[in-house]
Amino acid sequence: MLIFKKVADLRHWLDQQTLPVGFAPTMGALHAGHLELIHLAKTDGCLAVASIFVNPTQFNDPKDLEKYPRTPEKDAELLIGAGCDVLFMPPVEEVYPPGQDLTIDLDFGLLDTVMEGEFRPGHFLGMATVVNRLLDIVRPQKLYMGQKDYQQLSIVRDMIRQLNLPVELIMCPTVREPDGLAMSSRNVRLSPEMRAAAPVIHQTLQWAKTALEADVSREEIQAGAMDKLRAAGLRPEYFELVDGFTLAPTPSKGAIASMQESGAGHGIVACTAAFAGEVRLIDNLVLVAGR
Repeated sequence: MLIFKKVADLRHWLDQQTLPVGFAPTMGALHAGHLELIHLAKTDGCLAVASIFVNPTQFNDPKDLEKYPRTPEKDAELLIGAGCDVLFMPPVEEVYPPGQDLTIDLDFGLLDTVMEGEFRPGHFLGMATVVNRLLDIVRPQKLYMGQKDYQQLSIVRDMIRQLNLPVELIMCPTVREPDGLAMSSRNVRLSPEMRAAAPVIHQTLQWAKTALEADVSREEIQAGAMDKLRAAGLRPEYFELVDGFTLAPTPSKGAIASMQESGAGHGIVACTAAFAGEVRLIDNLVLVAGR
């Protein structure tokens, strides 16, 4: 695996390659979910390129940025084992050259104002800006991102549409621990007590799927889910049932029938965020698949 830290060096090397490029942007502290992105890129016949860049512009809490785990040597070993071809690990000034304002100016509608957008102001502008910048640097044919960050993925999809970027976005299913907890770089910060409680997040998402299929109202599902998370010792911020494309709230009742009748076929997704002690976890589950 080759490691590049400068944009010019990476571009010079990539310009000489003939295989399509599959790109997986990460912030490091890698786990099996990240490595699955590399496996999928290789399966698709791509040159697998990963980036590790802890993007300062998407942290609305400086303490969160400071605490974000950084394990570059271990990450490199994991990527080598996964068959990654190239690792791009730039310093901040390579991604954001001094004197240049690379901030994107797009209207994402509901996508960046609901759920995470409400609780993490400025996060998605920073995220979209850095993804756009990395796409401009790497110029991949395929972009691999995990389903766990469903709202992030939805915004990147809309950014690609608005900017007419020549890249295919591929959503990779969430990789989970045996007890259902979604793999996350933040999991290592969980106390033993909170690690034991955290699987209730996935269990609650599964309960919501069963409840929706029984035509329980959206409001009842949301209230019941918040109660379940609190009863387990977590501090939930939100539990939402949304359109899988627009992230608009589903109808109060008959959401599945309404989707089928409208022919929109966007699917229905349950999304949630909750604090397990001092660690904020997010997760989601597709309750009804889109067509």
